Order: sequence, then C-alpha cells, then structure tokens
Amino acid sequence: MNVTVENLAPCKKLVRIEVDAAAVDTAFAAMEKSFQKEANIPGFRPGKAPITMVVKKHGDSIKDEVKRKLIGDAYRDAIKEKNIEVIGYPDIEEIQFTRGQSLMFAATVETHPEFELPEYKGLPIKREAKEVTEADVAKAIEMLREQRADFAKVDRGLATGDIAVVNYSATSDGKPLAEIAPTAKGLTANQGFWIEMKEGSFIPGFGEQLIGAKAGDKRTVTVDFPADFVSKELSGLKGVYEVEVVEAREKALPVLDDAFAKTFEAESFEKLREGVRRDLESELKYKQNSDTRSQVVKALLGKVNFDLPEAAVANETRNVVYNLVQENAKRGVQKDVIEKEKDAIYSAANANAKERVKLAFIVQRIAEKEEIKVSQEEVLRRIQSMASMYKIPPDKFIKDLQKRNGIVEIYDQISTEKVMTFLENNAAVETIAATA
Repeated sequence: MNVTVENLAPCKKLVRIEVDAAAVDTAFAAMEKSFQKEANIPGFRPGKAPITMVVKKHGDSIKDEVKRKLIGDAYRDAIKEKNIEVIGYPDIEEIQFTRGQSLMFAATVETHPEFELPEYKGLPIKREAKEVTEADVAKAIEMLREQRADFAKVDRGLATGDIAVVNYSATSDGKPLAEIAPTAKGLTANQGFWIEMKEGSFIPGFGEQLIGAKAGDKRTVTVDFPADFVSKELSGLKGVYEVEVVEAREKALPVLDDAFAKTFEAESFEKLREGVRRDLESELKYKQNSDTRSQVVKALLGKVNFDLPEAAVANETRNVVYNLVQENAKRGVQKDVIEKEKDAIYSAANANAKERVKLAFIVQRIAEKEEIKVSQEEVLRRIQSMASMYKIPPDKFIKDLQKRNGIVEIYDQISTEKVMTFLENNAAVETIAATA
C-alpha cells in the first residue's frame, strides 16, 4: 500500500491511498468464497454452487462489498501508518476501483490541531477571603419571612410598603404602548397587577405616584423610561399610564418563632437558622469553586493560540445555538424576537464554541501527559446517577446513550472534571480581601 499526505489547510489533510492490484484480487477471491458459503442457487445444496454461478448472480453485491471493505481497511491502516489524529469521518473521493487493477482513492480529513502545551501548573487564581456572617443569615431569613407575608385589604390611602392591586393601560405621545412594544405585554397593559409601594418597584417613579390613593381611585401616572431600559422599544420614551386602584393591601410579616420555622419544615426557629447557614455556606462554596474554575479556564486559554478544526467548531456552534434558543424559549421569549436576534445569537454561540473546542483539545492533551484516566466504574456510576435523576431504568438509559454516542460524552465530561480539579489543585492561589 502506498500512502501520501498533503496539507490542505490548518487541521485539514488530503490522504491519497493506493492498494496494489494483487491485494484487490485477493480481496475479490476471499469475498467470492464468503458469498459461496451462503449462496442458495437452485439445483445445488446451500454453499455448494460453483464460484462462476455465484459470481454471475451476486457479482454486483460482491464488488460493492469488496470496495467497501478495501477502502475501510486501507483508510484505517493509512491513518495508523501516518499517525494522523482524525476528527469525525473522512470525505472519500477520486475512487478508481476494478478487479485486476490497483485501488486508488483520496480521503479528506480534519485533524487534531498541532500546538505546544503551555505551562499549566501554577495558574494564577484570586480567591476572596469570604465567609457566611450572621448578617447574611439574618438577611436570608428575612427573605423567607417575606415569602410568608400576609396582605390584608385596607380601607385607607396607600402608604409606603403597602401593595396596590391595579388595572392599567399606557400610551406614549397618544400612541398605545402595545403598538410601540408588542412583545412587552406586561408593561403596556395589565389587570389585577400587584405593585409594592417602594422606590424602584415596577417602573422607576410609578409606585410613588400612587401614594395616598384608595381602592376605586383612578390616577394618571407618567414615567420616563430610562435609556438603558430592559425593553429597547421603550427606552427613552415618556409613558402615560391610566391607572385604576382595585385594592389597597397592607403587608404584615410573621413573627420569627418556632411556628414560623415549621412552615419551612424545620423543628424550631434555631434549627431553621442552622439550616439557612448550611445552605448559605454550600452556596458560597459553589460560587467560589465556580469562580476558581472560570479563572483557571481563562488563564489556560490565554496561554496558547492555535487553529481549530472547522467542522468541530461548526458542530459545537450548532449545539450552543440550540441550547440558547431552548433557554430563551423556556424564559418565554417569543419566536419572532429570537428570529430578529439570530445573527447576534449565532455570533455569540460561535465565539463560545471556539473557546469550548479549544479548551477540549488542551484538556485532552493535559490528561494524556498527566496520565489522568477514567475507569469504566466511574462512567457506570455517573450513568446510574443520571438514570436515577431522570427516573429512567439504567438499562434503557444506557441504550439511549449508545444510540447517540452519549457514553463517550460522559467519559469526556468526567475526564474534563478530573483535569480541571488537577489544575485547580496545582494553581497559585492568592487570597484577597472580600468585596461587599
């Protein structure tokens, strides 16, 4: 077999392969015998028909099978001989194939990028000297207290801290806001909407203009939408709201005692405090670990640049776009809004995909150098955990994974986690003062 390799572009090669005529003839002879064993031709016992009759009946199928097998075997041998790390499947073309002649074909392949692994030990990490304080616990409990607040109707004017239940519709320069910003439905008109009488609630300046109003009162409220307002169509406009106060409600917070704690399934208020502290400490640890990992990734990516395989980036971009669109849909973003932003979504997804692909190659090389391996037991434990989480029988979950090459994905996930933990454990950590 003769193999030549031509570089077409970074991470792309053209592999030309020639298999000599003798090997082609040998492959034909072996395939004909294989067909002969299974052939069922009238007048002959199964497997006993003459080769000539088998070839006459199954000649095209024999040729197709020889071609498929020869190309597959020759391609794999060529890649191994030239030590080419291939990504995905080859594009096979320029095929010359017939009995009695050499087989020649070309395979265009994408390859792993070539780069020098940077120094990955001692990456600089800054970690805040932060801990959960009594003030943090008190603030969290106050948030739980707000969840259990009671809102009793009152027959008086609205005061700071009260809740106004209102109906409203809005215009700007006489034009309904619903026409100006059709996707911002909650901002243009509403029925039975609750607004707390405090600064910054709902739209800046809105609630303050309802102070003193009673149930049944009607008021005209004017607001100036900030230039950086969340709804771009309304940014910088003046809004005029016709508001009807349906109800005035006074907020009453519960007493912080054992009865309050039991509404959160805690034995006592002290047990609730202990649980809140544990949750805050877990949350803080998670945030610190997440921040450390982000710093490790940023430092690592900044240490080396290299060309990336186009197909790998394109495939990852599609995955990121899909995830972004799904996430926006879950948040209630309308399809037409997503369609308008498709260019921005693709641009952001492509940049994100390039970082992911780049990181994956670096992590793989570190795993090889440090001999960081993933055992079958670790993969199986992860699969069982996921199956339990999704409430799917493990056997069915494994079959579903196999259909979409998901087991390899899990292997890669575990390997990446191990490498990231290795990098974090070997980072140069600087403890800094905690920010507010």
